[in-house]
Amino acid sequence: MSTEPYSEDDPRVTPYLCVDGAAAGIDFYIAVLGATERMRMAGPDGKVHHAELQIGNSVVMVADEFPDLGFRSPKTLGGTPVNLYVYVDDVDAVFAAALSLGATQINAVKDEFYGDRVGHFEDPFGHRWHVATHVEDISPEEMEKRAAEAMPSDD
Repeated sequence: MSTEPYSEDDPRVTPYLCVDGAAAGIDFYIAVLGATERMRMAGPDGKVHHAELQIGNSVVMVADEFPDLGFRSPKTLGGTPVNLYVYVDDVDAVFAAALSLGATQINAVKDEFYGDRVGHFEDPFGHRWHVATHVEDISPEEMEKRAAEAMPSDD
């Protein structure tokens, strides 16, 4: 019997989020991002040892903090350098839902030069999300022009 080095059913890159209060985090991701729970392993202590959420064609793994294993949440560490970018059907509705469930706005939803309508928030657990809906197809030449206009040089 041969064992494959990875499953064809899973994406090759899968974020693994450490959430202080993983069960509440899972509920938030289901309510806001439309995630579906693929599986959850809880320990006798009630902590989520491992869970998998399906968001579109992507998977996000989630677990509670386990400081003894070096697995700590952004809140414990004082912030995160990581941002997740997620495409959704209706960015305005998703962004509003996130804020109504305790997320903090970083950047309001707006149309960006690259053809996406995007909002940026920090969830109640310290993870940062860009939610976006693609609204316009743009040629590489037009995108380069718009980028130059959107980000003036220091000259």
